[in-house]
Amino acid sequence: MSYARVLCAGLLGMEGRIVEIEADLAPGLPAVILTGLPDKGLNEARERVRAAVVNSGQTWPQRRITVNLQPATMPKHGSGFDLAIACALLTAAGDLPAAPLDGVVLLGELGLDGGVRSIRGVLPMVAAAVRHGVSRVVVPIANAREATAVPGIDVRAVDTLERLISFLRSEAHLLDLPDIPEPPPASPGLDLADVAGQELGKYAIEVAAAGGHHVAFFGPPGAGKTMLAERLPWILPELDDDAALEVTAIQSIAGVLPPHSTLVRRPPFQSPHHTASTSALVGGGTGIAKPGAMSLAHRGVLFLDEAGELAPSTLQALRQPLESGRVIVARANGTTEFPARVQMVVATNPCPCAQPAGDQACICAPAIRRRYLARISGPLLDRIDIQVHLRALSAAQLMTNDAPTDSSMIIAERVAKARAAAAARWSMNGWQTNAEVPGPQLRRPPWRLPNNDTKVLRTGLDRGRLSVRGFDRVLRLAWTIADLDGRQRPNREDVDEAAQLRMGEERADRINRPFSFSPSANRTTAWKEP
Repeated sequence: MSYARVLCAGLLGMEGRIVEIEADLAPGLPAVILTGLPDKGLNEARERVRAAVVNSGQTWPQRRITVNLQPATMPKHGSGFDLAIACALLTAAGDLPAAPLDGVVLLGELGLDGGVRSIRGVLPMVAAAVRHGVSRVVVPIANAREATAVPGIDVRAVDTLERLISFLRSEAHLLDLPDIPEPPPASPGLDLADVAGQELGKYAIEVAAAGGHHVAFFGPPGAGKTMLAERLPWILPELDDDAALEVTAIQSIAGVLPPHSTLVRRPPFQSPHHTASTSALVGGGTGIAKPGAMSLAHRGVLFLDEAGELAPSTLQALRQPLESGRVIVARANGTTEFPARVQMVVATNPCPCAQPAGDQACICAPAIRRRYLARISGPLLDRIDIQVHLRALSAAQLMTNDAPTDSSMIIAERVAKARAAAAARWSMNGWQTNAEVPGPQLRRPPWRLPNNDTKVLRTGLDRGRLSVRGFDRVLRLAWTIADLDGRQRPNREDVDEAAQLRMGEERADRINRPFSFSPSANRTTAWKEP
């Protein structure tokens, strides 16, 4: 027999695709020809496979070898095809039986010594095998636990090509799956109680976590912007099965999933440096597009520290993904889509000099301050639900430890209850948090609030101080505040409170509304501007 066919899998963006590896041996000068749009890394598989086969004790066929990867129109990239190519050509040469490979997907990179090494993107590839009706998959031992996260398929692990060859000849067994290690004790993580003062900032983080809202912090250095942002993931609930599969698949494709990992349950946290490029932030690169920090933060938190130092064009690239929850990267050789449903936290100083004492010590001219803040454009800022101006801490606030402050654990319990209330209300429509609810839904019965309760919003909209998008985002905030307080529907106080979180006290005054806020009696943590 001079022809054989073996199943493998590749990636097209976030989606796994089944690939058929065909091997044909014909008379002629010894050579290996790869067809089917292989990239450079896959073209180099010819030398890796040859060395692995020889070092596994097998004879390399001295014939003209043609390896075709179907579908031929799909670009193939990476080294995950090595194991399937080796088995296909050995089967075509008559050194391996074809029956044991029928309906089996083979994944793995080969070392020159014949070892089977881990690859990226195993989880979406195995999911593609399940959709294709495949019942068994062979993966590197380092990827075995990741593959078992996909239900409905028999996962086998292998460490060397020699072991797989012996198994196919019924001379040996494959490796048992590695034991799942005992989970380490749950880490308490970063605690909001460690943040001195800034009760308004802490409350903003709690509301953001409860409703899935974006946050922007403005304030001098040392005010606590970064500390607040870094503690947001620790008050978010753990990911459910569907979200965990999505997050694990993205990390697997990006190559940041640790070996022998199963599903990722903790919401991810990404904090790219302010010199990051547009491709690094939203995804891209040469050839096949790769996920950026925004997709790596999917179902978690994307923190942009020193946002005023980011290139304006890079910040503008965030506008469409923040609305749609996905990144679509178009290249000459195809279009790739990545999920990007994140909670974004933006932190920036109010001006370039960034005096620790705040505005009263600033040496920047008004035009310089306006130009610096304008780097975060109005359209992008309009997509951020909560916008809080933090003030510099006084010595008394920094040194006082007697004030009662809720820990992240207590706040996480309130967040979980609020999210459960929102999910019960919106789940029939496919939404889990208030931030996902479309604005028209909140402006129509039965969810429409009385005109008297939304007076401040209608006044702001009529006078051009609030956009339609901003109007809807304040409504979403009001529903989240009501969920935190345990009410079925928001009242006027909730809407006023949401307006302050959105526009700030100064902006609320601009629409001629006398603003005074007193915390709800039901809320454990009261907050006020110092």
